[in-house]
Amino acid sequence: MIRILTTGRLRQLEREAEQAHARAREVQAQADASWRRHVRELFAVTDRAERAEAAAAEVGEILTGAVDELSAAQQELLLKDIEIRQLRQELAGESLEGRTLTVLLHYGEPHTVYASREDAYADTATHGASPDGWVPSGERPAAECKWRCEAFIYDAAPNGFRRAYMPAPKPIGEAA
Repeated sequence: MIRILTTGRLRQLEREAEQAHARAREVQAQADASWRRHVRELFAVTDRAERAEAAAAEVGEILTGAVDELSAAQQELLLKDIEIRQLRQELAGESLEGRTLTVLLHYGEPHTVYASREDAYADTATHGASPDGWVPSGERPAAECKWRCEAFIYDAAPNGFRRAYMPAPKPIGEAA
């Protein structure tokens, strides 16, 4: 079949082709803009994911350290519990009446309790105190002494311990 084209029809086809090209350019521009948005969003999501991975790794390291510290503390607690049980077993058959315990004070705060003054002196050497440097603290407050040993005696009457050496009472004002 033969078709005859007129100039009018040819012009109309050219206009339609130009419109189709313009529409194609418009659609291509929209596609390019959409692609750029997609790439920007992809970069942003990737950046957030990388930061989240880094934060998760850091939290994992902190958690690992905390678990290690917890494990060490639990082992130390277990050892102290065993030591306490052994001491209780030793004391189970003995009367505590008149027995003394020595409390090691560090700037007036209780640090450790010992069965004897000698044990306290020996252990304080591990904390940097000279084993030969012990001198009476006199009337100075306990908070002024770096290391100080105080003896306590078990007194059954109040069911507790009392100081073995009571400081001399100080007069209040002029009253004695």
